[in-house]
Amino acid sequence: MSVITPFTALCSVGFFARFSYSLARSPVLPLFALFLGAGPEAIGFVVGISTVTGIFFKLPSGALSDIIGRRKTMFAGLLVFAVMPFTYLLVKDYYTLIVIRFIHGLATSIYGPVSMAVVADIAGGKKGEMLSWFSSLTIIGNLLGAPVGGFILHSLSGGGDPSLANFYTAFLVSGFAGAMSLILAVGLFKKEEKLDKVIGLKESYRKFIAGIKEVISDRRIVITSNMEGLQNMAMGALEAFLPIYAVTVAGLNAFQAGLLWGVQIVVTILSKPVMGKISDRYGRKPIIIAGMILCAVSFAAIPLLNNFLSLMVAAIFFGFGEAFVTSSSAALVADMCKEKHFGTAMGTFGTIFDIGHASGPILAGLLIAQLDYLYAFWIMSAILLASIPVFMIGVKK
Repeated sequence: MSVITPFTALCSVGFFARFSYSLARSPVLPLFALFLGAGPEAIGFVVGISTVTGIFFKLPSGALSDIIGRRKTMFAGLLVFAVMPFTYLLVKDYYTLIVIRFIHGLATSIYGPVSMAVVADIAGGKKGEMLSWFSSLTIIGNLLGAPVGGFILHSLSGGGDPSLANFYTAFLVSGFAGAMSLILAVGLFKKEEKLDKVIGLKESYRKFIAGIKEVISDRRIVITSNMEGLQNMAMGALEAFLPIYAVTVAGLNAFQAGLLWGVQIVVTILSKPVMGKISDRYGRKPIIIAGMILCAVSFAAIPLLNNFLSLMVAAIFFGFGEAFVTSSSAALVADMCKEKHFGTAMGTFGTIFDIGHASGPILAGLLIAQLDYLYAFWIMSAILLASIPVFMIGVKK
């Protein structure tokens, strides 16, 4: 089986899937929740609820892919990418939005860990580099999704407050992109040979449980995954409240709010492959530690800023920090895991990732409502810094 062709095709599928998901998420989702009358706590909850889905489904999905094969599991996730954006057209109130967001979270919950396991399968000794390239190429969809979503709202509303029809248009575009990812995947699956033999239900269950036990009992894997989880706690909070802060406090428009998120993703895309290659050669831990420091400092600076340029600088530094952490953490987890359990390891990693990503908007929403942006962001930055000594002691070379 060719390494290059499946990898390139997988990146193409990932591009459209991530574009679809990002367009429906930020800044469209928090602004849509605001349009429906949600307050800070409710906005944080609706942004985080889709990630809660991953807490329950990423580990089982990754472990299941070790048993029944990557293709079947990936197809299930891509089907959710294709269908769920159209269901937003049924939303008339905040509570319906919560239900749809939770189900929509199945898309990344299933697809995410399985696609990473596929890359780990073929990467050999270049896990840091190839996982970083894969992530960078697929999150180009994230790069485009956020500003395109903001542009749709801004242009259709004529620069004023978006209407319900404006939001529905954004969700329709998201749905068409998700359908494209599914169509491309069907072509890819037809070309791929079947690698997994059929085994009995009892044996499948035994391997499923054994793989999970083996992976989650490794303290190093859990601690390393927690570093990415905490970094994603900050990222989730930023994703939910940077658009709200930019529009309601700094006085920016929806398009500028989307650009801030897009700039952060550009920096991450450009620097991740380089940092992944460096981590393959010189080690993962120093890069992860440096990234956590960059994320903490830039995150804490945001509520001190009130114009587009300074907020963009903060987003750039946060993007560098994210690239440092994410280029090395998944690769370090794969380094410590047996090849036959890559799916389970990536599922465990993804579960902890989503715990952080889901808790970020929720925690930030509660803190902002009780305190303000300054103290909320500073408290969360302190959590990032406090994790560094735990990582240094708990994960030996």
